Amino acid sequence: MLRVSRIVALSGSSLLAHASSSSSLVKHSHSFTTLSVPPNLQNPQEKAIPGEFVKWGSLGFFRTSRFASGFTPLEPKPLGSIMDIDRAKDRSAEDLSSIWDDYHLGRGHIGASMKANLYHLLEQRAAGCRYFVIPLWRGTGYKTMFVQVQMPHILFTGLEDYKARGTQASPYYTITYYKEFAETKDLVLIRGDVVFTSKLSDSEAKWLLETTQSFYLNDVRYKLVERFNKETRDFEFKDVLRALDMPIL
Repeated sequence: MLRVSRIVALSGSSLLAHASSSSSLVKHSHSFTTLSVPPNLQNPQEKAIPGEFVKWGSLGFFRTSRFASGFTPLEPKPLGSIMDIDRAKDRSAEDLSSIWDDYHLGRGHIGASMKANLYHLLEQRAAGCRYFVIPLWRGTGYKTMFVQVQMPHILFTGLEDYKARGTQASPYYTITYYKEFAETKDLVLIRGDVVFTSKLSDSEAKWLLETTQSFYLNDVRYKLVERFNKETRDFEFKDVLRALDMPIL
């Protein structure tokens, strides 16, 4: 499996110089945005562009300074606008997964992948149980996140924000699943976008992705998801805390 051993910060000028020598590998696009939601968001301060550009370029990845987290407007982002899918077809599933993960490191984005059969199970279970609540532990207490599963997307927002604003509540974090390689490589690529980096760190976003998936894919934990959606009166939040080994406050 290929791994990127280090992340190197490149200035805009050096990136352009590098890109010009690899123009046949770079995919051209206008923006790097994600899931469409109603709220208007302000552009954050743009960050330096890191990367193993040669490795990403080999798959036709396109990068601009707007890769920084929390962009406006939020729109669906097709996989074909992120990488050259035809070129990626020649890579092994292990290569694709490794490069995808490293490409998304450290900039308000999460890269992950899963086997196709697990994705189909997640999709099947989410069809009848679209909502859940996840406690995010922060030192001396937890913040409860409201989860909306609308495959191939998952949205997270603070439960208090959702109670106050309903469907108009701004998502803190969105996840998109890409199924283009599910049949040929038994691989589904996953991209997480932290919309508000002031509300969630990258490590918290990664934990939320893994934990949410565990509640839908683990048979015992999924019973809590079913209870929350179908037997609401019998649902006890403390059961979620116990499942995560968190103290009941």
